[in-house]
Amino acid sequence: MEERIRRKFNKACVDYHLLEDGDRILIALSGGKDSLELCRLMAERARIFRPRIQVEAAHVVMAGIPYETSLPYLERFCSDLRMPLHVLHGSFDARSDTRKTRCFLCSWHRRKLLFSFAAERGFNKVALGHHQDDILTTWLMNLTFEGNTSAMQPMLQMEHYPLRIIRPLCLVEEAWIREVACQLGFERQKALCPYEEKTRRSDINDIFHRLQALNPEARYSLWRAMQRCMSSTGS
Repeated sequence: MEERIRRKFNKACVDYHLLEDGDRILIALSGGKDSLELCRLMAERARIFRPRIQVEAAHVVMAGIPYETSLPYLERFCSDLRMPLHVLHGSFDARSDTRKTRCFLCSWHRRKLLFSFAAERGFNKVALGHHQDDILTTWLMNLTFEGNTSAMQPMLQMEHYPLRIIRPLCLVEEAWIREVACQLGFERQKALCPYEEKTRRSDINDIFHRLQALNPEARYSLWRAMQRCMSSTGS
């Protein structure tokens, strides 16, 4: 399974031109299985001569939220990969915008802290651990609730930061990562997020899995359809 993930990772990097010589890439390391696997693959890729890239990781700790990954574990994990790890500290007030869910606000503040740090430290790309299931679920959610075909892109130029977001796991199935995480003994977070709740995303994710049960090729049909929509709209 590791080799299957590696092939899809390399294919995404080539097909979507995610890596260029001289890149300085900051990896968003939440501590979940997806970001841990992304760090492992990116560290491996950085040891290849071309393209020559530098990779570092950043983990965000939000004050007052007991969603926690063992920092000593993350430090050991990154040290074994010979990858620098930055621990960023932030906070937010969930009462600041009652129109948004607490989950949205927490995520927004984490991203803002991460992107600001990356821009200030001279990184030109931020790597996120979204896999194919994440991307397809988001697309289905936008179709269903927003009536549009917007989707997470493998690479996106940010508007307000001199950064590009890349998603090197965009062709990798979540189940593959789960299997490798179990095989390699990735450590789980110490406490579940208190803002985790039943959401539209989880509902659509259930529908996505039912579609796969009906047709094992459903994810690939959906992926092709999404790509055609993105090409026709230029998004």
